Amino acid sequence: MKIILTALLTGLALMPPAFGAELKIGFVNTERVFRDSALSVRAQKKLEREFSAREQEIQKQVKQARDLQAFLEKEALTLPEAERTKRERELANLNRDIQRAQREFREDLNQRKNEEFAGIHERARKIILEIAKKEDFDLIVENAVYASNRIDITDKVLKALER
Repeated sequence: MKIILTALLTGLALMPPAFGAELKIGFVNTERVFRDSALSVRAQKKLEREFSAREQEIQKQVKQARDLQAFLEKEALTLPEAERTKRERELANLNRDIQRAQREFREDLNQRKNEEFAGIHERARKIILEIAKKEDFDLIVENAVYASNRIDITDKVLKALER
């Protein structure tokens, strides 16, 4: 048993120094990249321009529904039954149209956001790989519960995305 233990300890002592070499680890805050990069800001503005007309149209419909609701509340007692029923049906149809338009708007906006940010994510990933190879990183993590500022390379990624 002593011979085996001695052989094991001798083997560990003779291991190459690379075994004890430190790993170089980096961290990228992707949320910050998506929020703060110039590409993200441009993509967000592009989406706002692209969807502003639809959003205004929906807001116009919402105002129309509010006005009709206020009219019905104010004039409910004085309107003839047929007219009141017609206006209530009109309000119900308008509310249904608004809900459908809002749902479609959100779905289309989310799809376009995903498309825009997928391109940004792909570019950021390429830059991260370039930085990793150039600076000999062993590991770069995108999501972490905690990462020290010492290993945070988000600013480098943001600067590279600006170019």
